[in-house]
Amino acid sequence: MASLNRALLVATACPRWRPAQRLGLQALAGAAGPKAEKNVPYQRTLKEEAQGPGAASRGPSQPLPSTASVVVIGGGSVGCQTLYHLAKLGVAGAVLLERERLTSGTTWHTAGLLWQLRPSDVEVELLAHTRRVVSRDLEEETGMHTGWIQNGGLFIASSRQRLDEYKRLMSLGKAYGVESHVLSPAETKVLYPLMKVDDLYGTLYVPQDGTMDPAGTCSTLARAAVARGARVIENCTVTGIRVRTDDFGVRRVAAVETEHGSIQTPCVVNCAGVWAGAVGRMAGVKVPLVAMHHAYVVTERIEGIQNMPNVRDHDASVYLRLQGDALSVGGYEANPIFWEEVSDKFTFGLFDLDWDVFTQHIEGAINRVPVLETTGIKSTVCGPESFTPDHKPLMGEAPELRGFFLGCGFNSAGMMLGGGCGQELAHWVMHGRPEKDMYSYDIRRFHPSLTAHQRWVRERSHESYAKNYAVVFPHDEPLAGRNMRRSLLHEELLGQGCVFQERHGWERPGWFSPQGPAPVLEYDYYGAYRKRPHRDYAYARLLADEYTFSFPPQHHVIQKECLACRGAAAVFDMSYFGKFYLLGPDARRAADWLFSANVSRPPGSTVYTCMLNHRGGTESDLTVSRLAPGTQACPVAPAFEGDGYYLAVGGGIAQHNWCHITTVLQDQRFRCQLVDCSEDLGLISIQGPASRAILQEVLDADLSDAAFSFSTHQLVQAAGHLATGTGMRSCGLMTAPWRPAWPSPASSSLPSPSWAVRPWRSSGLRASAGASCASLWRKRCPCLGWKPSGGTARWWAMCGGPTSGSPWTRPSPTATSVTPVAGRSPWTS
Repeated sequence: MASLNRALLVATACPRWRPAQRLGLQALAGAAGPKAEKNVPYQRTLKEEAQGPGAASRGPSQPLPSTASVVVIGGGSVGCQTLYHLAKLGVAGAVLLERERLTSGTTWHTAGLLWQLRPSDVEVELLAHTRRVVSRDLEEETGMHTGWIQNGGLFIASSRQRLDEYKRLMSLGKAYGVESHVLSPAETKVLYPLMKVDDLYGTLYVPQDGTMDPAGTCSTLARAAVARGARVIENCTVTGIRVRTDDFGVRRVAAVETEHGSIQTPCVVNCAGVWAGAVGRMAGVKVPLVAMHHAYVVTERIEGIQNMPNVRDHDASVYLRLQGDALSVGGYEANPIFWEEVSDKFTFGLFDLDWDVFTQHIEGAINRVPVLETTGIKSTVCGPESFTPDHKPLMGEAPELRGFFLGCGFNSAGMMLGGGCGQELAHWVMHGRPEKDMYSYDIRRFHPSLTAHQRWVRERSHESYAKNYAVVFPHDEPLAGRNMRRSLLHEELLGQGCVFQERHGWERPGWFSPQGPAPVLEYDYYGAYRKRPHRDYAYARLLADEYTFSFPPQHHVIQKECLACRGAAAVFDMSYFGKFYLLGPDARRAADWLFSANVSRPPGSTVYTCMLNHRGGTESDLTVSRLAPGTQACPVAPAFEGDGYYLAVGGGIAQHNWCHITTVLQDQRFRCQLVDCSEDLGLISIQGPASRAILQEVLDADLSDAAFSFSTHQLVQAAGHLATGTGMRSCGLMTAPWRPAWPSPASSSLPSPSWAVRPWRSSGLRASAGASCASLWRKRCPCLGWKPSGGTARWWAMCGGPTSGSPWTRPSPTATSVTPVAGRSPWTS
């Protein structure tokens, strides 16, 4: 019987950077390494039934219906939860298709942990619902036990910052009725006698955390769904998604094709896990996820471990799951193995464990529970899991195809989040939107150019995996997938010492360092995969200074930026904003439907307003400018027939807003089009008491109150270049922002807009990032001149409040609710 210590000694004796694929259990066994079978630790799985007599020639478990209201593809945790909640909502004729048996993909080997506290109020609610379903609802409905075990959860704090994070989690839990306790090291020792506690600052104990059984949970979910009229069809492989184009040029789901026939349906939910990308390609939908090996080992019996809580030692990047009288040991490493060629024949499968990769988890586990040093290894579990660029699931209707929903990319947390997400996804399918604020899971949070960029998806997914157990600081920024999109002023701002923030691929100004330029370098994978890590990396060093829950060292620098803006002026590069044109005969009707304020004002008017959904809820806030018909072939003054509006949308919600407006145009059949000029136009905001005087030097227009009144816009010449200027309200002694928009060289023959930065030098205008100003200066004035906005914040002096504080993602180039007929205007009947 091999021990964990033996595994550690053998693995550390091997060369550190040998190719991971060549070092597996067999290689270590040949070197007198640990010998353990590959097998999951559950008493019951569905694998035996799937591999029974006649399995090779077995057809679908029941005949396929000719039609279905909804087809769910994938019989794992999320697929079964979605079907169950669709049935509970009264959806008749819902069908789940599974190519093999339920759980056969990735669910069957999952650890099944459920931790109720996460640093998000929405996720706490989602986890609470999952717990209710598996611990109470299913057993009451079916009389079957799902395999739920409530043994509690224990988070380990090896640093003061980690303990501060746990205290915040406990406070959040109190608001949602989740019982939790911060324990001292001595109290932790009483609770968990086998644990080493002399290096701890404390722990967070959640008594009602526990574990789930994959086979028991999914089987019970399927039985409950079938009892409500749903159908579960196993051994039925999906081979294609049939798409139709309606009379208005909109692509919609028409049918699902299988090896045994087709099912006509207007709605498909892709819950295929690791294989979700392949299902997406069948429909022309991009699914931004990657497949990686994810592993844990199961120990032999440990005396005294019975009834102990599950453990997460985030600083050691390891978890310990109670498995009867043994433990399962796993975690997240910095050098995970990518599954490069995802096989569609991989069912109930496991990989050989790579001990060289797994070594770090053994070290952390032995340090926390020393008895593991002499404990034997009973089995290894290394299977595929899907991971996404921000370690959040992919949910909601795909922008490319109406009726095609995603419920995948759960980052090894499909069992834990499945109940809550299945409920929201079912509500999304039935009512067109979820009940909760699911924006952080919505596929529309990603711009299409990023989801199609394989390097970006791979880099960001790796970093998110490697940092999964890192402390969640409020001002953290990724190092992977950077410099995907940059404004025309990027190099100028970088030279001024700008420290950039990343939002959906866009480099957004954050603050200015007096130490000089700090460029973001190519991703080094934290030194993994034989990559040479960057040395003396200025940007990473500045970012590390912000890893705190208190004021960062550069707090005084940002203070000076705020004071400079309030006392004189500052320029804000806001080119990451979404910039759309709503044009056509029905543009006015569409605007009246979309926006809460009256935007049907004379051309030249600019209105700050909310954008609404069909339930009267708010989707976002934005500025809407009524346009006069133009005749110039220029992004600043487009030519159009009918009515026209220019929309300036917060960067972080631009893609979401684009999809929402497009959906409204399609569903209401408005004869108008939405045109994206986000990359064709730059946008700067000049703010402060001196902003009017500074701009007057470069604009040919009269900026007096009489000539350029509040909430109006004009087409002006800026240093000889055509631009649109928007005048805003003043706030006390502060002159509110003037926002010129100019065409970028990419869309015209104009030179780079050096006039936009020239006032910095000629008038002492200070370059300011703006994203940090309001987060540190919490002042408020009667017109909300200072207000936090989103995760970070921006000083906004417009009457009525800020725009959204997240950065811009560029939406698709054009959306229209009609398809032009060749040789004829799309506006003629």
